[in-house]
Amino acid sequence: MLNENIKNLRKNKGLTQEEMAIRLNVVRQTVSKWEKGHSVPDAEMLQKIAELFDTDVSRLLGSSVAENGDVDAVAEQLARISEQLTIRNRRSRRIWKIIGIIAIVIVVINLLLIILSASAFSNYAFETGTEVIVQEYETE
Repeated sequence: MLNENIKNLRKNKGLTQEEMAIRLNVVRQTVSKWEKGHSVPDAEMLQKIAELFDTDVSRLLGSSVAENGDVDAVAEQLARISEQLTIRNRRSRRIWKIIGIIAIVIVVINLLLIILSASAFSNYAFETGTEVIVQEYETE
């Protein structure tokens, strides 16, 4: 919600991420992380963003936080958003870890199959090779 609001307000104002970053005295990647929902600005930065877009913090947060400048309410809302991002990132890391483990297991199984098939082939070739030699020797 916050990330979408920041992105929409920035585009409505006709700013690029770089221009917004310069006005807020941050790097462009920080703005990108805010817009993608990978991180959230702190309460002070949230106030600066609201001033940049001529809006209030409650509109940025997309909730009914009172406009009386209650910093505790804003901080509480940011804490909830940050907690949600942490949970989402934790799930994402867990999923990628499981995918990695599955990929490693598949590779190990394939390597074992290759080794076993090579071993079986070399045993077969050795056994059939000696039979041919014995047959040729007996016929002479």
